[in-house]
Amino acid sequence: ALERAESEDYTQGEFNWGDYKKNFEAEKERFNNTAVYICKSCGAEIECEKTTAATNCPYCDNVVVLSDRLSSGLKPNAIIPFELDEKQAIEAVLLHFKDKKLLPRDFMSSHKLSKIKGIYVPFWLFDSGIDGKMKFEGTRVRHYSDRNYDYTETRHYLVYVDGEMRFEKIPVDGSVKMDDDLMDALEPFDYGHLKKFSDAYLSGFLADRFDADPDESLPRASSRMQNSTEDVLRDSADEGFDTLTKLGSSIQLKDSSVKYALLPVYLLNMSYKGKNYRIAVNGQTGKVVGDISCNNAVMSGSSIQGSIASKGQVRMDRDSVLLGDISTQYLDINGRVKGNVDVNGKAEFKTDAVIIGDITASTITV
Repeated sequence: ALERAESEDYTQGEFNWGDYKKNFEAEKERFNNTAVYICKSCGAEIECEKTTAATNCPYCDNVVVLSDRLSSGLKPNAIIPFELDEKQAIEAVLLHFKDKKLLPRDFMSSHKLSKIKGIYVPFWLFDSGIDGKMKFEGTRVRHYSDRNYDYTETRHYLVYVDGEMRFEKIPVDGSVKMDDDLMDALEPFDYGHLKKFSDAYLSGFLADRFDADPDESLPRASSRMQNSTEDVLRDSADEGFDTLTKLGSSIQLKDSSVKYALLPVYLLNMSYKGKNYRIAVNGQTGKVVGDISCNNAVMSGSSIQGSIASKGQVRMDRDSVLLGDISTQYLDINGRVKGNVDVNGKAEFKTDAVIIGDITASTITV
């Protein structure tokens, strides 16, 4: 029989961040020698050198104006300087979309590419130690027969596992205007290149002011650490079981802290036939992510980080993965999508299709 041990606390409790906020408040400094530009279109507040002339918003490409009303923003603890210049960022975009048969010929032009802008995006970098405990029910199944009968024997096991681990520099972007999935897709950054912040690094670039504070960013950081911890503990508990079912967990954080850092990103906003598309380039590594516009899309054993907007149809085989939204007239999918699906006509989901997101369609077949 399976014993149920209720004396241990394996509840799904909230993370306890202790006094991280007190430590953060004690280290606050302010920007020096910077000005703040406000975009009247999207509300973005951009930090830059006082000598910067009027410029365009990196989020919506509209003109931003200098404001004398706002004080300089919170000074970051650290920064990863840009390692790619504007020319290299454009080359990275062209290389990324080279031979992409999905793209219309006029989707990209030198005029559109010239609007690329380098911006330091605000990130919160969370550090924390973790004490984790988990409880599982494991089963081992054995089949055998004698002259008269076939038998199935199932043995049940109560499995406890615990461990300690340390997470460092778990990144969460602090900009509400920036798409979270887009920023996640730009990772990884090499944090070995983090420098102590200096205003000099802003020369020639813009810096977004954070509008999501550490408290608002905690759920994403907590989720990433909790999921990683549970994956490690599950792997430790799985010793050849046929099934392993989670019964409970207790994840406690200790020695937690948060730092404010600026990370380098090139943004390119393009308009094509009335729709806006955003492409982002990791300003350190050159990794490119962004949306695709096309007439018809066929994904065969491929992965795309970015949304697909198709006038006709989108087809995905079982080995294809899309991190982004789909907007199309007809969808035939057997792959995996993390994003929302909007189909004006019929959406067909095959046996291996996995959708993590909302689905809207006139007709759905499964």
